[in-house]
Amino acid sequence: MTHLTEKRNVSDYYTHEIEKMANKPTWQWSANEIIVAIRKKKISAVEVIESICARMDAINPQLNAVVESLADKAIARARVLDQSSSSDKPLYGIPITIKINIDQVGFATSNGLPALKDFIADQDAPFVKNMEDAGAIVIGRTNTPEFSFRADTDNPLHGRTFNPWGRHISAGGSSGGAGAAVIAGIGALAHGNDIGGSLRFPASANGAVTVKPGLSRVPAWNPSQKSTERGLLAQSMSVQGLITRTAEDLHLAMPIAIKHDPRDPFHAPLPWRGDQLPRPIKVGYCKDDFGLGIHPDVTAALDAAAKALEDAGFVIEEVNPPLAQECGEVAFRTLMGEVNALMSRDIETLGSDELQSIFDEYYQLFPPYEGSELIRMMAQRSHYARQWSLFLEKYPLVLTPFLLQPFFGPGRDTEGSEGVREVMGHSLWSYVFNFTGLPAGNLPTRITKLNDGLQPIGVQIAGRRWREDLIVDAMVAIEQRIKPACHTLWETMNTLDEKTHR
Repeated sequence: MTHLTEKRNVSDYYTHEIEKMANKPTWQWSANEIIVAIRKKKISAVEVIESICARMDAINPQLNAVVESLADKAIARARVLDQSSSSDKPLYGIPITIKINIDQVGFATSNGLPALKDFIADQDAPFVKNMEDAGAIVIGRTNTPEFSFRADTDNPLHGRTFNPWGRHISAGGSSGGAGAAVIAGIGALAHGNDIGGSLRFPASANGAVTVKPGLSRVPAWNPSQKSTERGLLAQSMSVQGLITRTAEDLHLAMPIAIKHDPRDPFHAPLPWRGDQLPRPIKVGYCKDDFGLGIHPDVTAALDAAAKALEDAGFVIEEVNPPLAQECGEVAFRTLMGEVNALMSRDIETLGSDELQSIFDEYYQLFPPYEGSELIRMMAQRSHYARQWSLFLEKYPLVLTPFLLQPFFGPGRDTEGSEGVREVMGHSLWSYVFNFTGLPAGNLPTRITKLNDGLQPIGVQIAGRRWREDLIVDAMVAIEQRIKPACHTLWETMNTLDEKTHR
């Protein structure tokens, strides 16, 4: 079996692709393509950022993905970089967006709440620092729902984010602004985070690519928290990460995201690449729908991913992973228990009536554990994580659904119990990997036409602890056989003349 990263040098590959790159607008370039073009002096950082900011100005009014433009600041930073001798920085000149729920000096960490619109950060979060130290340039801050606690992105402060595929599909959440921005060409990288699927929901919705890192992989902390810490389960389930258009860009940027920062005392400073495993690698393949039903398009997307992996030399075996449904249900009930205990007053005083109604439905669907039972179920995480660790000894990767149905429409979780059941009840596979602290990737392997138009269908690939690199390798192998969804999107989007965005 061969992976792209093993059979060729990625930088050399893109060097040979430079002539082809000249035939498409800069905003369509991947992060790998941008870095090679800059190093070969085919383009400057200023030219890259000016192009991306022009794209943002043109397309963002239709999407409301970026809610704070940093265009002027970004161009000024690019100019400084071009005048320096920093072109060897690993992310030199790469445009990135940052979600409005982490700290960035001089900007509000609003988390989608009107009450926090003036809550200005005076330090950068570790993720922002790592990206900027490596030469990435922040071009804007992206939208999130209130408290970053919905799988759809809308809030009273900035309004709704729309999906570039059309208004028949939610942009996902909570990193919906990030997913919509990156797939539409507003930046090559998009920051997001994930406590129950908030990187993977938007990746699925928008046809983008992500890998949710495992527990302690990426340093995380908001200095604006001061001495107030998040709940223990939130600390254990929430991670910072990236949404991109191609899996290869994760191999470029995630090694920067995981750089150590002592402000996260539980960060594990391990290298991005682990030891090479014996070939062929076994992939456990599971389509368990937990009795809820699985849509034929989701099945087709999973089969396409399995076929692509098999073609790449992986061994695919159908499996029944341990305690998946139980783990997913316990995960969300436990998380709701901690939220109810620690955040209910904030949700009541700072959240909108709509958000409070959604939480009422969450609590009905996933009754929160309370008291000693909550403590006991938090401890039970180790049991589920252990069972999965043993399972992954035989199958280093596992291919599963992410959502059991095609992505839902905007505001579906505001439509009572049935709406919340479709949004959250059909995503148990997501919560499994937050609760166990395991890494899980998501990428589109099918584009389907349903009643209201085209939409991508994403699948999930999870893996061993600390082995995000294996997951990304598998996604690269799939992308060599199934073209990234962004190409189909760009062919169908109603955009301005390409020359405007060059």
